[in-house]
Amino acid sequence: MTKHTCTLMHCDTMVRNLLPPMRAEMVLRLVQRQGLSQSDAAKRLGVTRAAVSQYLSKKRGAGDCRISTELDSLIDRWALAVVTGESDINLCDVCQCALKKF
Repeated sequence: MTKHTCTLMHCDTMVRNLLPPMRAEMVLRLVQRQGLSQSDAAKRLGVTRAAVSQYLSKKRGAGDCRISTELDSLIDRWALAVVTGESDINLCDVCQCALKKF
Protein backbone atom coordinates (compact mmCIF):
# COMPACT_ATOMS: atom_id res chain seq x y z
CA MET A 1 0.00 0.00 0.00
CA THR A 2 1.32 3.44 -0.94
CA LYS A 3 1.63 5.98 1.83
CA HIS A 4 0.02 9.28 0.86
CA THR A 5 1.73 12.57 1.51
CA CYS A 6 -0.64 15.48 1.91
CA THR A 7 -0.36 18.22 -0.67
CA LEU A 8 -1.87 21.66 -0.61
CA MET A 9 -3.61 21.01 -3.94
CA HIS A 10 -5.31 17.87 -2.65
CA CYS A 11 -6.43 19.57 0.57
CA ASP A 12 -7.64 22.65 -1.32
CA THR A 13 -9.73 20.51 -3.66
CA MET A 14 -11.10 18.50 -0.75
CA VAL A 15 -12.06 21.62 1.21
CA ARG A 16 -13.85 23.20 -1.76
CA ASN A 17 -15.58 20.08 -3.09
CA LEU A 18 -16.12 17.70 -0.21
CA LEU A 19 -16.54 19.72 2.97
CA PRO A 20 -19.57 21.80 1.87
CA PRO A 21 -21.79 18.76 1.13
CA MET A 22 -20.51 17.09 4.31
CA ARG A 23 -21.37 20.20 6.33
CA ALA A 24 -24.84 20.31 4.76
CA GLU A 25 -25.40 16.67 5.69
CA MET A 26 -24.08 17.27 9.21
CA VAL A 27 -26.45 20.25 9.67
CA LEU A 28 -29.35 18.08 8.51
CA ARG A 29 -28.43 15.46 11.11
CA LEU A 30 -28.13 18.06 13.87
CA VAL A 31 -31.62 19.37 13.18
CA GLN A 32 -33.44 16.16 12.20
CA ARG A 33 -31.69 13.46 14.24
CA GLN A 34 -30.34 15.38 17.22
CA GLY A 35 -33.39 17.64 17.48
CA LEU A 36 -31.51 20.94 17.59
CA SER A 37 -33.35 24.04 16.45
CA GLN A 38 -31.90 25.92 13.51
CA SER A 39 -30.92 28.73 15.87
CA ASP A 40 -29.15 26.38 18.29
CA ALA A 41 -27.35 24.59 15.45
CA ALA A 42 -26.24 27.96 14.08
CA LYS A 43 -24.89 29.07 17.48
CA ARG A 44 -22.96 25.83 17.97
CA LEU A 45 -21.46 26.04 14.48
CA GLY A 46 -20.70 29.76 14.60
CA VAL A 47 -22.82 30.54 11.54
CA THR A 48 -26.05 32.43 11.02
CA ARG A 49 -29.47 30.81 11.25
CA ALA A 50 -29.90 31.80 7.60
CA ALA A 51 -26.83 29.70 6.71
CA VAL A 52 -28.32 26.70 8.52
CA SER A 53 -31.59 27.26 6.65
CA GLN A 54 -29.69 27.37 3.35
CA TYR A 55 -27.90 24.10 4.16
CA LEU A 56 -31.24 22.46 4.95
CA SER A 57 -32.87 23.73 1.76
CA LYS A 58 -29.86 22.65 -0.36
CA LYS A 59 -29.11 26.24 -1.42
CA ARG A 60 -25.72 25.92 0.26
CA GLY A 61 -23.47 22.88 0.30
CA ALA A 62 -25.32 21.09 -2.48
CA GLY A 63 -23.01 19.24 -4.75
CA ASP A 64 -22.47 16.07 -6.66
CA CYS A 65 -20.71 14.18 -3.91
CA ARG A 66 -21.22 10.55 -3.04
CA ILE A 67 -20.71 10.00 0.65
CA SER A 68 -19.02 6.69 1.37
CA THR A 69 -19.83 4.58 4.40
CA GLU A 70 -16.65 5.80 6.09
CA LEU A 71 -17.45 9.47 5.38
CA ASP A 72 -20.98 8.84 6.63
CA SER A 73 -19.50 7.62 9.91
CA LEU A 74 -17.26 10.69 10.12
CA ILE A 75 -20.28 12.96 9.62
CA ASP A 76 -22.09 11.18 12.46
CA ARG A 77 -19.04 11.68 14.70
CA TRP A 78 -18.85 15.34 13.64
CA ALA A 79 -22.53 15.95 14.47
CA LEU A 80 -22.07 14.26 17.85
CA ALA A 81 -19.00 16.42 18.50
CA VAL A 82 -21.05 19.56 17.82
CA VAL A 83 -23.71 18.41 20.28
CA THR A 84 -21.32 17.27 23.03
CA GLY A 85 -18.50 19.74 22.48
CA GLU A 86 -15.99 16.88 22.40
CA SER A 87 -14.27 16.10 19.12
CA ASP A 88 -11.78 13.49 18.04
CA ILE A 89 -11.94 14.39 14.32
CA ASN A 90 -9.54 16.56 12.40
CA LEU A 91 -9.24 17.69 8.81
CA CYS A 92 -6.61 15.06 8.06
CA ASP A 93 -9.13 12.34 8.99
CA VAL A 94 -11.49 13.73 6.36
CA CYS A 95 -8.68 13.95 3.78
CA GLN A 96 -7.56 10.37 4.39
CA CYS A 97 -11.15 9.20 4.06
CA ALA A 98 -11.58 11.20 0.85
CA LEU A 99 -8.40 9.75 -0.62
CA LYS A 100 -9.95 6.31 -0.50
CA LYS A 101 -12.62 7.55 -2.93
CA PHE A 102 -10.08 8.47 -5.60
